[in-house]
Amino acid sequence: MLTVDDLHVYYGEIHALKGVALEVRRGEIVAILGNNGAGKTTTLKTISGLLAPRRGVVALEGTPLTGLPAHQVVLRGIAHVPEGRRIFNRLTVRENLLMGAYPRKDSGIDADLDRVFALFPRLKERIAQVAGTLSGGEQQMLAIARALMARPRLLLLDEPSMGLAPVLVEQIFDTIRDINRQGTTILLVEQNAAMALALAHRGYVLETGAIAFAGTAAALAEAPDVRRAYLGE
Repeated sequence: MLTVDDLHVYYGEIHALKGVALEVRRGEIVAILGNNGAGKTTTLKTISGLLAPRRGVVALEGTPLTGLPAHQVVLRGIAHVPEGRRIFNRLTVRENLLMGAYPRKDSGIDADLDRVFALFPRLKERIAQVAGTLSGGEQQMLAIARALMARPRLLLLDEPSMGLAPVLVEQIFDTIRDINRQGTTILLVEQNAAMALALAHRGYVLETGAIAFAGTAAALAEAPDVRRAYLGE
């Protein structure tokens, strides 16, 4: 479904991604693991059009996306939930959700509101609340729900567990699994490697801008180097 090939991205003179190549197949959850500064967020930003690669190709179902602006990438079927959530703090929950559906002209927006409220009942309870007054967990729910309102075929999630209490992390990960079961393919960046590998079908490990390991989630979870570096063993 998604193909990334020989991706090179720079910040000025800093070579952030060094030939990254990965694929995400339809219906999968694929995890990208790595330490801070490894290039995980840069990879997602490049896929979603927020960063332009100096070299390499990003393609969705065979159609190149490289060089398209971010709003065009959304129209092609990719939605990005960024690190730090980035909700519209001064808008209500409902207004944030409708912003997620801004490019749509179809009649299914109300049905999709019902869908995200089924996934995140707390958001329905807070529908008229100003988003900046929500708890951290509620804001993460809103960020994911807003992305789903674009009806993406591929959902990019950047550190959805960041700053959340363990009980909320489990709830968010259960919901991510439900979203995938409903038919949305997911590419997940996550520092909680154990939970990410328990959720994902396959995974990649980034180290200093390059892929160091790749395989099924089960194989990565058993790999000695991965266990030592990312699972604390």
